[in-house]
Amino acid sequence: MWVFFTLFAAFMQAWRNVFQAQLSKDVGVVGVTLARFRFAGPIAAAYLVMLNVYHPQRVVFALTDEFILYGLGAAGMQIIATALMVMLFKFKGYVVGAGLAKSEVLIAAILGGIWFSTSLSLLGWAGVTVGAVAVFIMGSKKSYSGFSSKVIVVGLLCGGCFALTSLWVREASLSLALPYTHSAAWLLLFVTCVQTVLLSAYLLGTNKREFIALFNQRKRVLLTGISSCLGSIGWYTAMSIQAVPYVKTLGQVEVFFTLFIAVYWLKSGFARKDILGLISISIASIFVLWGV
Repeated sequence: MWVFFTLFAAFMQAWRNVFQAQLSKDVGVVGVTLARFRFAGPIAAAYLVMLNVYHPQRVVFALTDEFILYGLGAAGMQIIATALMVMLFKFKGYVVGAGLAKSEVLIAAILGGIWFSTSLSLLGWAGVTVGAVAVFIMGSKKSYSGFSSKVIVVGLLCGGCFALTSLWVREASLSLALPYTHSAAWLLLFVTCVQTVLLSAYLLGTNKREFIALFNQRKRVLLTGISSCLGSIGWYTAMSIQAVPYVKTLGQVEVFFTLFIAVYWLKSGFARKDILGLISISIASIFVLWGV
């Protein structure tokens, strides 16, 4: 089940990145970040209701200190990570920005092993490493190099924030005495509501024009919110079942979807190094699945 939810999440995230990249041309960083969460709350609530209708639970949802702590941490860190990714889109474009953000895989493996006692097999570590190298190959522009130090720093910070988000999401979800589907749904609703309130209040207080500008981009904002929330359902559920490094390494198949969208929807080409990157990601995913 974690494989299915991961593949679904990767597919939806590739589309979300497209819509965010397009939106970033007309809206500022904070506005694009808010667009990701603006419609997520109602969708998350509808998903939770559907789960309880079709799979009712005898165990009643109860907030715990651990759930609140990790949930708030994940909400804040995801806001920062999303803002940094939007900056990468502005620096280097959609494909390169999405690729650099994937540095989260190796960072998640390292942080998970240090702070959260996440154990990886030798094959698992091989998969994580190969996948990280592949993403950086695909993220380089025209050749196998070409990053400025500023872009590399922002990319690593973005990956690190996404890695912490994922690790804290898993910890928050595991703190609930509920099936993984229900705990992930409750966490998603909690996190998206916090994010929407915080970002809306910030924009209204500092930049009302940008907040209003989102209403002029309703279609893109709606598409961003829907794809983002559906992707989060997949990520949150997968990470409630399986360790974060495994989920995120398999999730690098998102690069396949990214390139497919770039070629067939955005009408962009890709270089020989991208083919090498795709092969490497395939090898990394196989290593991870064998190493579980």
